Amino acid sequence: MINKIKRSLKNNKRKVIIILFVLLIVIIGISYAWLKMTVFGQKDVGIVVGNIDLVLNEPGEGIQLVNTIPTYDDEGKKESPYTFSLKNESKIDLYYTISLVDDEEALSNCRTTDGSACKLLDPRDIRYELKLGNKTFTGSLSDSSIINYGVIGVDEIINGELRVWLNINATNEAMGKVFLGKLKAFATQQIEGFDFQQGNDKVNVPEMDNNMIAVKHDGYNWVKTDVENGWYNYRMGIWANAITVKSSKLAEYQSAPVGTEIKMDDVETMWVWIPRYSYTIASENGTVYYGKKGVYLSNSPTKTLPGEIDVKFVDKNTKDRGTAKYLATEQPKNWYTPDAFTFGNEELSGIWVGKFETSSSDPSIGNGGGNTTRLDPMIKPNVTSWRNITVSNIYQVGLKLSAVGNRYGFSENMNSHAMRNDEWGAVAYLSQSRYGKLGNENFKGANKEVYQNKSNSCITGCSYGAPSNGNTDYGCQYEYDNNIRTEEVIVGKGVGASTTGTIYGIYDMSGGAWEYVMGNYNDVSGSSGFSNPLTIDSKYYNKYTNNDVRVACNGSECLSHSLSETSGWYNDYQNMVTETYPWLVRGGSYADGSAGVFHFNFANGSVYVSGSFRLVMSVISP
Repeated sequence: MINKIKRSLKNNKRKVIIILFVLLIVIIGISYAWLKMTVFGQKDVGIVVGNIDLVLNEPGEGIQLVNTIPTYDDEGKKESPYTFSLKNESKIDLYYTISLVDDEEALSNCRTTDGSACKLLDPRDIRYELKLGNKTFTGSLSDSSIINYGVIGVDEIINGELRVWLNINATNEAMGKVFLGKLKAFATQQIEGFDFQQGNDKVNVPEMDNNMIAVKHDGYNWVKTDVENGWYNYRMGIWANAITVKSSKLAEYQSAPVGTEIKMDDVETMWVWIPRYSYTIASENGTVYYGKKGVYLSNSPTKTLPGEIDVKFVDKNTKDRGTAKYLATEQPKNWYTPDAFTFGNEELSGIWVGKFETSSSDPSIGNGGGNTTRLDPMIKPNVTSWRNITVSNIYQVGLKLSAVGNRYGFSENMNSHAMRNDEWGAVAYLSQSRYGKLGNENFKGANKEVYQNKSNSCITGCSYGAPSNGNTDYGCQYEYDNNIRTEEVIVGKGVGASTTGTIYGIYDMSGGAWEYVMGNYNDVSGSSGFSNPLTIDSKYYNKYTNNDVRVACNGSECLSHSLSETSGWYNDYQNMVTETYPWLVRGGSYADGSAGVFHFNFANGSVYVSGSFRLVMSVISP
């Protein structure tokens, strides 16, 4: 097998950027035998991509990983690195990305000893560490194909080191399979006045309470992570995730070393950090604003397939108030900071959003909880969402997480509440930016849309493996952590239902159950259970004064609320609140062919068998 692959590589030497082989040799008669894993490089290879000259400087015969068993990260990071360098030989500074992708040509020539085509390792089984300049990132190929990005100056040389190893959690399914990959560089000219290098550099550091544990996913499990090194990288679709655990387990996990698995049975809530940002939406023709084509679409944006929403991360003291619109032929301008980052009189660095639709402390009972406030809210995957509950009870349940003496350990600096509509909009816009699923290179064309949850049992985190449609084959086709690799490409059937197309995004925002949000028409309570008119604090809901989305905010357009600005994007349904139906619901249900992140409809605030909700946590000053 090895000789056949070497011959094929020799023939394709001029076309290969980097070839990495993971060959797992199986001994007949041994049920779990890992004999040898070898990574081969290819010497003396160079390729010009755009204006970046990618040069590989490989010592000896390349990376040699001789390990008899799947490898822990700490050991994988000790292996000899594969070294390379980037050099910008153009006359201008360039923005670049580096991706680790399948080498389709090498794969087409790869054969096993019996002559059959090589089978590919699951991307979860491939762990890597990349050092480029002063940045280090460790991850699984299931995270993102992009493994580094940044700006390189004229004549600048950036040296890189790449290590690849087999995930310690790899199972028998990995035996006999291979990984054949290459580095791909993409370069583009910087746009004047716009910072391409926003990743971790400009993201406001997530504000965690003492009971929260920062986590990453190692391809198989959620593990405790180092908050100072590689916790998140928004440019790579890796949004910061944190959890809370049972009070009886908190001290144990807090004292545990980085890398410790967090058992899902111990988890009570899961959160995703949405950092403060400003946005603006481009128009290609000055008439309709569907976002910009950018590098993510092959055709001009349309309502059916909208383009990129420009996003820049900003600090807590920045509150832009432009028109949120600009011509795509111009540099981005007229920035607007979403209303979601204002909570009463307090400006926020960001918000924590429930990773899944809310479930209850007893999801086995009817409708996952029903119309009660006696149960405690939970946020977890693979459970029935909490449904058939009035808006007034949703409001009360939302306050429980940060109430005095709460079971979760949240302090008085945290304010939990049912999600407002503008907070939903903040998540939706970020998903449609370079930092969300739109910017994920693993998804093309219509698959840029967040996949639908078509579970008629309303199981959290489920994915249909495709955007919303009218099909009636309901169920949980793929769980939230599923990331399928075919012989051709990573298709991300499960993670495609998140706002990033990675496991680090937010789920259930298309389909599953309807989600009541705190968006109301003119303080009319409807059948919500609230008194009429509403008397709750205005910071807990959005008030809309007209059922015409163009003038719904006191005669003006409601910028950042994902109403008029994104109405009908991806053909998502749109229907504004009225006096008869004064409450907004978002996302659609499992049965809606027009479900989606930009979907909105009205409801009277009463119980719905397919009506759920989501929670948000704001960090406020003591």
